[in-house]
Amino acid sequence: MEDDKIPARRKILAAAGTLFTTTGYASTTIKAIAGEAGVAVQTVYFVFGNKRSVLAALLDTSIAGDDEPIPTLARPWVAEAIAEPDPLSQLRIQVHGARLVLDRAAPVLLAVRAAAGADAEVAQLWATTCEHTETVLRHLTIVLADKLDHVDVDRTVDVGLALLAPETHTLLIDERGWSPEDYERWVVDALAAAAGLEV
Repeated sequence: MEDDKIPARRKILAAAGTLFTTTGYASTTIKAIAGEAGVAVQTVYFVFGNKRSVLAALLDTSIAGDDEPIPTLARPWVAEAIAEPDPLSQLRIQVHGARLVLDRAAPVLLAVRAAAGADAEVAQLWATTCEHTETVLRHLTIVLADKLDHVDVDRTVDVGLALLAPETHTLLIDERGWSPEDYERWVVDALAAAAGLEV
């Protein structure tokens, strides 16, 4: 039975991703998701239960890049950044990893944020996502501070949250035409400056 659910799950998430990021979460119905995915409405309910669960699963897989239940702090790119002894190299690794997450997830993150104002459950999902993002960034910044002197952890985290926000990523890459690589280099330079690290 589980094997039968995997293809349907992927189809539903792909369909939901298209609809949530174009027509919006509130305007998207389970029926519309089912139609876009080419599955029965009952299949969507069977696999996910409700629309909010579809959104939560889409957000999880967009951020992770897969269906594996591995927390961000246990992901290989985070471990590589933490293990890197050189502070600037750590920044480059962690920003690259974060940029790849945003390349996948920025449209979904913006859809969640847009829906949060009108739906209490989605607002909680957005709040949890923001807390998770800050936790990961703070952990990496504390690791960076251990390799440097006089790092203002709180300020560096605040700068990182602004630079790596889905709004910033979307503005510079999608609207202003920056390449992902240019955006990534800019984030590294700005975070290095915030940490007092010479590039």
